[in-house]
Amino acid sequence: MGLLAKSYGAVSQNPDRLGILHHWILRPLHTGPRAMLAAVGVCVVFAGFSAVLSQPFNGVHLEPDQSTRVPDGWRRIERVGESESVLLTFALKQQNLDKLEKLFWRGSDPEDERYGKYLSLEDITSLVEPSKETVEMVGRWLRGSGVTDCTTVLTRDFVECSMPARKAERLLGGVKFHRYTDGKQTVIRSEVKYLVPRHLKDHLDFVGGVHRFPSGFRLQVKEKIYQPNFHLGVYPSIIRGRYNLSETDVGSDPKNAQAVAQFLEQFYHATDLEEFMRLWGGGFPHLTKTDKVVGPDSGGAGLEASLDVQYIMSSGANISTWFWSTAGRHESQEPFLVWLTGISNMTSVPWVHSVSYGDDEDSLSTDYMQRINTEFMKAGTRGLTILFASGDSGAGCREVSKDTNVFRPSFPASSPYVTTVGGTMFHSPYEVGDEDADYISGGGFSNIFDMPDYQTSAVESYLNKSTKLPPKSYYNATGRAYPDVAALSDNYWVVMDLIPTPFISGTSAATPVFAGILSLINDLRFQQGKPALGFFNPLLYKSGWEYLYDVTVGCNLGCLDDLTNLQGFCPTEGWDPVTGWGTPNFTLMKKLV
Repeated sequence: MGLLAKSYGAVSQNPDRLGILHHWILRPLHTGPRAMLAAVGVCVVFAGFSAVLSQPFNGVHLEPDQSTRVPDGWRRIERVGESESVLLTFALKQQNLDKLEKLFWRGSDPEDERYGKYLSLEDITSLVEPSKETVEMVGRWLRGSGVTDCTTVLTRDFVECSMPARKAERLLGGVKFHRYTDGKQTVIRSEVKYLVPRHLKDHLDFVGGVHRFPSGFRLQVKEKIYQPNFHLGVYPSIIRGRYNLSETDVGSDPKNAQAVAQFLEQFYHATDLEEFMRLWGGGFPHLTKTDKVVGPDSGGAGLEASLDVQYIMSSGANISTWFWSTAGRHESQEPFLVWLTGISNMTSVPWVHSVSYGDDEDSLSTDYMQRINTEFMKAGTRGLTILFASGDSGAGCREVSKDTNVFRPSFPASSPYVTTVGGTMFHSPYEVGDEDADYISGGGFSNIFDMPDYQTSAVESYLNKSTKLPPKSYYNATGRAYPDVAALSDNYWVVMDLIPTPFISGTSAATPVFAGILSLINDLRFQQGKPALGFFNPLLYKSGWEYLYDVTVGCNLGCLDDLTNLQGFCPTEGWDPVTGWGTPNFTLMKKLV
């Protein structure tokens, strides 16, 4: 722990309480260990406050397209008691987003003179922090409603407030909070859409903790008990052999670190990691413990958590690893937001983050997704590389009418600001060799986000030469296309509760593998005095085919109907929306440094 503090600097774990009973005035970011939003004691008197409360609520929906449907598998249990605590997250409007995006693209483009010139968290705060007017307006609203227990993050653009449930319901224009369960966890949510005062429309992006259920579309790790052929399975030496990682291809730079994030109420057990490395860690230097756990660090071992930790520490061997846990959060919090705001509240975090999480695009509001994209830009401008699993449902499928289906993209896999990882399987179940597309590999085109410039040429080439395209009515050919890369996603061995467990499959396995390999690239760059990779895609799309194994066989799942008959997209030479540019070849990827 002492080594981490020395290597990564101060970490703010306990943000200051906002001076919510007073007028908020922005001050420059302090340099002390509790650097937060300062407030001066200019008392605000609300004359006729009770009369104001009695007036009709002149509200507006911030997220008019946000679904309030209870996802399949969840059921309502009970009404939340009036004095029970609810935690809400207020996303304050940021400034200078055009400048942030310009800095993001320039710092990620290997042909730009600003490539690799990243900003500190303090720099980003100065750029995007909410205006004084926004802070004052939101603060006045909360104070006037009797909400006083609030905290903010270092970047000052998220405020989290705790309050009794009935007060929260009045604050948000009459929402009704109930408790729901999926059999494993409980959450507090409302099926009634929330409202905020109309004059705050230009000061808030969204309010978190009201509608979105945790991981509505879960990237499940699946046990493929229906395998037609016996397979000895995938473990570290298979991964390292296939992707040309020698016994000396391990990390050594003390500045380097990588992380996995969990949102499914899961933990990993340190004893499982030790046993996994005892069984399969021979032949390459490796670590047997994570260096830091952010969030709760105890609970039952989970398959997803065990998989992520064991394989990022096998491909990204000997590199300091963090486990980012959101389990144990308050019932009304959104686990994904807990992780995302956590990154904005720490001055130093790992350079590479592997995330196996996703929701259907059509289940989320556009305003919410746009704000999440801004948070990804903030991370990339700091030099962070964030990878998301592409999902395990192929192209996805949604029935829009009795006789009409469309493909169903996943977010954040469809975000233009992250690197998305698809899945593959060995062509032969008996040997380590060529890979085919895994039929579960998530892939396709966003219905929300335009295709970014970095991939236009590659995607147009695919669309022009592919002979197995689904009907055009099923997908948006001008949207952000994904995945960007792939790795093996089939038949992994994992140790859980000290028991070796075989045949675990999913892009949740592929993502930490590719993330660990990018951590090794970072390690080599640091050793040469170069900056971190940061957002990987612009570099990838300029020369991806040079460094990866191309995958040209197989298709992912589509819709079971007369037009597609379960076929989604199929790979070709070069980029495709099933395996991206292909799978790692570390011998060639070293040239990236």
